[in-house]
Amino acid sequence: MKAFTAIVEKCSDTGLYVGYVPGFPGAHTQGETLDELNKNLKEVVGILLEDGFTFYRRKK
Repeated sequence: MKAFTAIVEKCSDTGLYVGYVPGFPGAHTQGETLDELNKNLKEVVGILLEDGFTFYRRKK
């Protein structure tokens, strides 16, 4: 199983946690708890990988 880094913020207006995975356009979601956000991020990344999405890596 691959590991990916997610950027997570808490929205001050809604109180929801919002996260995205850099390098995966469209891999963003939200959740009421960090556990829910983590589950949602895993699901969206899994769907993208199943569809054959290739992860973008930064060039150094």
